[in-house]
Amino acid sequence: MINIDEQIKIISKGTTEIIDKEELRQKLIKAGESNSKLIVKLGLDPTAPDIHLGHTVVLRKARQIQDLGHSVIIIIGDFTGMIGDPSGRSKTRKELTREEVLINAETYKKQMFKILDPDKTEVKFNSEWLSKLNFKDVIELASKYTVTRMLEREDFKNRFKAQQSIAIHEFMYPLMQGYDSIAIKADIELGGTDQRFNILMGRTLQKEYGEDKQVSIFMPLLEGTDGTLKMSKSLGNYIGINENCNNMYSKVMSIPDELIIKYYDLVTDTHPDEVQEIVRQLESGKINPRDIKMKLSKEIVELYHGKVASDEAQEYFKKVFQKKDIPENIKQIEIIKNSARNKQSTILKIITDMEFAKSNREASRLIQQGAVKINGEKISIDNVFYLSDGDVIQCGKRNFVKIIIVK
Repeated sequence: MINIDEQIKIISKGTTEIIDKEELRQKLIKAGESNSKLIVKLGLDPTAPDIHLGHTVVLRKARQIQDLGHSVIIIIGDFTGMIGDPSGRSKTRKELTREEVLINAETYKKQMFKILDPDKTEVKFNSEWLSKLNFKDVIELASKYTVTRMLEREDFKNRFKAQQSIAIHEFMYPLMQGYDSIAIKADIELGGTDQRFNILMGRTLQKEYGEDKQVSIFMPLLEGTDGTLKMSKSLGNYIGINENCNNMYSKVMSIPDELIIKYYDLVTDTHPDEVQEIVRQLESGKINPRDIKMKLSKEIVELYHGKVASDEAQEYFKKVFQKKDIPENIKQIEIIKNSARNKQSTILKIITDMEFAKSNREASRLIQQGAVKINGEKISIDNVFYLSDGDVIQCGKRNFVKIIIVK
């Protein structure tokens, strides 16, 4: 049995806040004395079926707690998903059908078991208990919280001040998510900082219903490869867990040096003591951040593709970027930071500006033929992505240009 201080150190790694840590200690002590497992709750958004590293932040934390001997219950919000989480919304969210939720959930489940231990994971749909509540039960649930406190929530408060509509059923979303904690008797709930209001609702309702309060653990949001904005597929700054190993490796290598430690904390299982040693190495200047980033890239690829694939990805990166397959004195082109999100027009402009092609039509043809690569990966004409500082565009066998991002 791992001692309590060590368990808390591992659980605390990378967290923004734990409410509260002494309660966590007491729960861990009690579980150890009774040889029982804590129940960790993690609710998943059924609107986002494709998992990238940003989604894995809470999943990795859940896995770390599983490895300490505890159990995770994944709540698929098939019932709450039909309302839609109003968090961060400036207007009422479009409702999903149950069929849409279930299709997304099935895709999500297949991916999340690349991270979670299936033997220590239970998947539940919250319609199992929420659909059984009668109107009297709903009135009782609604009586546990006031409109005044509900309007303290940032998105509701802003919409109320702006005289924008707030549907009554939107107030039910955090109450229903909180009720999930009662239904499964959660000891811990994990979530991003954007879920703070909903997760704390679980603590409040458990107290109102006479149950032990869950510990709330909040994880920060992860910036994408651009180093600025939250990782998002729609923004193109994401690293998908199903991406091929070479692409995943090169994308991790493209993150700014300032994010190295954050990525170690949030998307790897590296022990906190080892992360602190990496911090000391970087601060001392005795090691090149690029070397640390290569180690990080290899570790992340290994998590999702295995050691052999991670070794191959590192060798591929060294071959392409370090063994002069790319010229030493490479041309450079400056891109304004806010325009670094690329669609067809931008990538064509780069190719023609560098005189790799005489016209947009010729540049488009080269892309369609697979002659244009970014960091060694072929692109298609309709790619949407962020260019990061230091990315290398190759056009044909001999034409290379390095991207320099300027503000």
